[in-house]
Parts: sequence; C-alpha cells; structure tokens
Amino acid sequence: MTSASLPVVQLRVPTEEDAYAWHRVFDDPDVMEFHGGRSAEVSIYEEFTARQRRHDAERGFCLWTLLDEAGEVIGFTGAQPWPHESFGPVGEIEIGWRLARASWGRGYVTTAARITLERLRAAGVPSVVAMVDCRNERSIAVTRRLGMEAAETFGVPRTERKAYCFRLEL
Repeated sequence: MTSASLPVVQLRVPTEEDAYAWHRVFDDPDVMEFHGGRSAEVSIYEEFTARQRRHDAERGFCLWTLLDEAGEVIGFTGAQPWPHESFGPVGEIEIGWRLARASWGRGYVTTAARITLERLRAAGVPSVVAMVDCRNERSIAVTRRLGMEAAETFGVPRTERKAYCFRLEL
C-alpha cells in the first residue's frame, strides 16, 4: 500500500464513552484471538480508558482512540509504559494497536502507528517496543512496515504462548 493510498485517521485521547465503543468493536473472536479470545467487561474498558487519559496528561501520549474518515471509533493505536512487571520489556514504552474486524486490511493501523511514532518523537521518547504474539502475522507485518526489528522472544505467563519483542530507536 503506497502512502498516497493510506487512509485518513484521527487519534484522540479516549473519552469515557470510548470505553463502550472499544467494548463494542472488540467484541469479536477474530479481534480478540491474541488477547484472551473475547472482549473484556465494560468495567475493564472504563478503567483502561481512564488510565489512558492519565498517561496522556502525565506523559503527552497514550493509547488513543482511533477514528476512521467518518469519525467512527474503529479501535485504538498509541503507546503506553509496558503494563507488566513480571515479564517482557519492563520499564519501556510499548506501541500498540487493536482494530475492529471490519476495518482490517485498509491501512488504518499503519497510518495511525506512524502518527504515533511522530508524536512520541516530539514528546522526546527515545525508543519503543512492540510486543506481538508470535502467531499474529498481521501485527508482525505492521512492525515491519514501521521499520521495527525483532529483538527478543518472551514466554507469556500462565499460557503456552510466545511473544516477539520488536524494537525501534526514535
């Protein structure tokens, strides 16, 4: 996909209402295949969006709500501190994304992730990681389009799964 054909997207700090939108667009087994298989309860998304608002206020970035050309919520893309203390790239900034199934294959994530990288550079973030389930070929392809390089493999606690850690210096 050429940059001329990439879609127009908007990224905004998640609102309280976005908790419901995220719950709705992620309530799909295909979307949640690498995230536990099903959408979390609305209360989890309420806490998650509140945490992202705090990240934005404190750091100038977060996992932003991703809107398509029509202004419809189709997922999130952005960055946050790695949220786990027991495994993975502890202490690092992770770029991430999750997208509604109906929006796959249109370049939304790549476009939004590139905007995220620009915003992170402007915020003075020196490098980012992306943790991707080793079976998630779509997300691995996004990391490659962003110029990220595979660095490490981590076992995911309480599962048999493995995740690749991709890195990018900004």
